[in-house]
This record gives sequence, C-alpha cells and structure tokens, in this order.
Amino acid sequence: MARTKRMFVDGAFGQIHLRMAVPKIMSKRPLLMMHMSPKSGRLFAGFVEDASTDRIIIAHDYPGFGESDPPPSDPHVTIEDYAQSVWDVVDALDLGKVDLLGYHTGSEVVAEAARQRPESVGGIVMVSAPIFTAEDIAEMKQTYSFTPLDAEGTRFKKMWAAVKAHRGPGMTLEMMAVTFSENLRAGENYDWGHRAAIEYATTYPETVKKLPHRITVLMPDDDLAFYTPRIIPLLQNGEVVDCPNWGHGFLDAHREQAISVIKTALDAS
Repeated sequence: MARTKRMFVDGAFGQIHLRMAVPKIMSKRPLLMMHMSPKSGRLFAGFVEDASTDRIIIAHDYPGFGESDPPPSDPHVTIEDYAQSVWDVVDALDLGKVDLLGYHTGSEVVAEAARQRPESVGGIVMVSAPIFTAEDIAEMKQTYSFTPLDAEGTRFKKMWAAVKAHRGPGMTLEMMAVTFSENLRAGENYDWGHRAAIEYATTYPETVKKLPHRITVLMPDDDLAFYTPRIIPLLQNGEVVDCPNWGHGFLDAHREQAISVIKTALDAS
C-alpha cells in the first residue's frame, strides 16, 4: 500500500481537495471514489490507503464539501456539477481512463460522470442505488429539508439522530463522531448535496439504463436497501451484490472484506 497524500487541484468553482495514494507498481486503472451527502472524501480515507496496492486511488471532496471551494449559491449546484468535478480531477492529474465508485449521492455522480465521458470510464461500483418514485421524492424533500440554525441546536440534534439511526454493524462511536463532524464542515451548504441528489433522482434511472459499462451495485443493509433492487432491470451489464452484514461505516468496520469485494467487481470490468 501507499501512503495517502492530500492536495488541491483547480476545478470549475475553485480548488478541489483530494486524498490520493499512489503505489510503486500500478497494474490497474486508477479508482476515483465519490462520497455521500453531506460528507467528504474523508469517508474513504482508510480505504484509499489500504487498497492502494495495485492502483492509484483518489477520493475528492465535492465543491462545497470538505475542504473544496463552494460553487455560487445561485444557480443551485447539481449532480452534473459534481460529476464535472470528477473530470476536473482526472484532467488535472492526467489519469486517462479510470474506474469509478459512488456511495449514495455518489451513485448518481458516477452515473452522470460516465454519461458525460463514457470513453473515459472502465468499471463502475455503486454503494446502494437511489431509485425513487414520485412519492419517494416528495418524502425525501421533506426529510432532508433545510433546518435553520437556532440556539437550541435543532439542526445538530437531527444530524446526530440520523447518524445513530443509520449506524451500521461494527460502527464505533468514534466512527460516528467522524462522520458527524463532516456534516458540520459543510456549514450552511450542508443540504446542497441532498437537494442536488433529489433533483437528479428522476434522471438517474434513465442515465443508468443507457450505460454500457460493467456496473456492480453493492447493497448493504442501510437506508437505501429498500430502493436499491429497483436498479436490477435497468442494468445493461451488471449485478446487485447483497451485503446484508454491512451498513454505514462498512468501509472501516469491514475494510478488508470491502477491499476484496470492490476489487473483484472492478476486475470483472
């Protein structure tokens, strides 16, 4: 494995922060990893280092999350913008053809990135698939609506309650604290990723349906497990892999197994 380095590259909205591990010998395509909302590339920090035995692995922060510069508040940032940030990173580092992994919001981002530049993508892995009906979307808009700051800390109580509710097997309190802290780093932009994901939800199924790439969808027992099987008939070339013993935090709690499953999926492409 290689030691992770942190750096910035220029993107459409300013600087993009990323974590990157580069092994001495590279026999596989680079892998770029896209986080859920409202998180950052820190979600993949341990994985990036431990899995980088045979390929470059990169996890960047979407514009407005982690340490990446935010886009303007108007017009609203979109999944298309987040996907463009993928190619900003690829082009800045001259990576060529790459594999992509997306987690929740990231599943939409990698689909859109592959739509934008299909010839630049090898294999795709998605962690859960947000395939929503119109009724689901209406419910999501309510669930993830913006909570203003107040002296009682209502926003932060809701965030911590969500972290607890979505806690996966093996996820320690320390892991929960780290993921909660990433919510806070997004500041008043914290809802931008959810809003972008919900707006793209009607486009996502048709985007997936048209992709010829090998797509492996991992289905942990998380808050999207009910919706994820809906992607099965949309896959031209792929499969859904049931991961019932995983939940949020699996990239740390079950890292060795996760590395094996993800690399096997990418090798199949």
